Amino acid sequence: MLKEERFNAIVSLVDEKGTIRVADIVERLNVSDMTVRRDLTELEEQGRLKRVHGGAKTVHTYRQEELSHSDKQIINMTEKKTIAQKALELIKEDETIFLGPGTTIEVLAQLIHHNSLRVVTNCLPVFETLSKKQGNVKVYLIGGEMRMRTRSFFGEIANIALADMHFHKSFFSCNALKDDKIMTATIEEGQTQLIALQNSFARYLLMDTSKIDKEDFYTFYRLKDVTALVTNEDEYNSTQLLEDKVSVIK
Repeated sequence: MLKEERFNAIVSLVDEKGTIRVADIVERLNVSDMTVRRDLTELEEQGRLKRVHGGAKTVHTYRQEELSHSDKQIINMTEKKTIAQKALELIKEDETIFLGPGTTIEVLAQLIHHNSLRVVTNCLPVFETLSKKQGNVKVYLIGGEMRMRTRSFFGEIANIALADMHFHKSFFSCNALKDDKIMTATIEEGQTQLIALQNSFARYLLMDTSKIDKEDFYTFYRLKDVTALVTNEDEYNSTQLLEDKVSVIK
């Protein structure tokens, strides 16, 4: 592989993952550790990525295209399972909770095993998972216009229904988090989530660290108003910068 081809491949990997380890690049490109570290230094000098401890992160904070539901189901799944397991411990018997859209929330729904629980969701996969559960888990699906990319309902019908509901806890996700801004791809979907969050006593943001320091189209909530951020540990310590804004469960 020519040097410029290797450079392009490294930048593509970094942009795809957001943050990547040197060891992962070595494995994917079949080159030496020393070569990768030297390449990362040159690429940082060219402004094409940013070096971090043990690897590199993208300089492109705005995701150019929202991933499809099927794409999200396979990306960072190990991290999502870890996050969902931590979030499960926050759900107590006899509570009324809201579960928003997102594949991390879908994993959480798969883990729910409570004897008595009331769940409201606007996400079809979450509803389909919970409706098959044994025990006394009551699940309500909020209808409206469906957004196929996230398989969730939004709009006036959904908003009117949620406006009159109140929850002990809400569990939600996002596409990006930068500074205090929690972002998603559309105004409409963000506004539907906002209503549920405003009607919740506690609000938990479930999100893997690849979304930190990224941007998307619409800011629908603020990190300072979240009860806690539930995320995965990473070797880049990216969550340390957030701990003065919100409680971080990792």
